[in-house]
Amino acid sequence: MTFLSDPEETAGARRMYDADLADDGFVMNLTRLWAHAPEADTAFRDLTALASAGQSMRERGVLVTATAAALGDSYCALAWGGRLADEAGADVAAATLSGEDDAVLDARDRALASWARAVVRDPSGTTSADLEPLRAAGYDDAAIFSLTLYVGLRLAFSSVNGALGAAPDHEVADAAPPAVRAAVTWGRAPA
Repeated sequence: MTFLSDPEETAGARRMYDADLADDGFVMNLTRLWAHAPEADTAFRDLTALASAGQSMRERGVLVTATAAALGDSYCALAWGGRLADEAGADVAAATLSGEDDAVLDARDRALASWARAVVRDPSGTTSADLEPLRAAGYDDAAIFSLTLYVGLRLAFSSVNGALGAAPDHEVADAAPPAVRAAVTWGRAPA
């Protein structure tokens, strides 16, 4: 499930496992990984919540799905692709994942997906012109900072999970719509 053994069962780890069981009915592979440092998990979640304050589920879904796809993170792509499909439709989720048919996306979704991809692929190569679609979609500078911080945090999360071998749970993959599963042709296979 990951490259690390299961962590010692501390009160923090138990709390994380219990939350997964209550929410999902199983303990996720990434939870077993982050249970090695429950305080880091809590701090990371708090910072991520702060960065995404005011963003809709659809906005977060587009940002995370585009980030995961650009990085090649199958875990977050399947999990968030499913969430985005619930929110905006499987065609929007699949287009965000593939990056090949952005015409399916509305202008706001296109701006978010394009920005997330740019941040992942070449953050030092971005220019002020890259922000224009975000501004045209109604985002001011404070919102653009928050969007970028959120993408950066999701990139860090995916990097830790990927580097330590967290494979998508079968339950996560099975819950994703067929169009999302078909679009995720990279990354680790479910385990």
